[in-house]
Amino acid sequence: MEKNKTRELSQMAILTAILFMGQVVLSFLPNVEIVSLLIILYTLFLRKNVFFVIYSFVFLEGFLYGFGIWWFSYLYIWSLLACIVLLLRGNTSLLFWSIVSGFFGLSFGALCSLPYLLSGGFAAAFSYWVSGLLFDVFHCIGNAVLCLLLFRPLYALMEYFFKYEKNGR
Repeated sequence: MEKNKTRELSQMAILTAILFMGQVVLSFLPNVEIVSLLIILYTLFLRKNVFFVIYSFVFLEGFLYGFGIWWFSYLYIWSLLACIVLLLRGNTSLLFWSIVSGFFGLSFGALCSLPYLLSGGFAAAFSYWVSGLLFDVFHCIGNAVLCLLLFRPLYALMEYFFKYEKNGR
């Protein structure tokens, strides 16, 4: 039993590191990120355990970039994506997951504006959201395209990884 827990913890640590490095490597591109796609895939395989990966990732981001007001939104934004995937996990369509990923990118700015609603009121939240709409459009396109291109190969890789682990190799 303890061996399985160690294996699960190791898997989640590796997946967290991949998620974090994927974010850092693509950080020079405005609103092009692989995090959404990886969280979709991780959720499909890890189910509820994905939340350990998400919160570890968010804490790593805070340590690297600082714990600003943006950081609080990441605590619930990535969890929301995981919850959406958990609810819709029976769907296997590439186009479906690309649309989900794209829509998530489009709504990212609105979701990030919620802490500004609490700290500065409706005007602050609305101005934050509107000022980033163009970036949200790029985020939507980037997410949809990355999902269309990488979902199947990464899914197959994850499937192999988890089958390999289940067989005890």
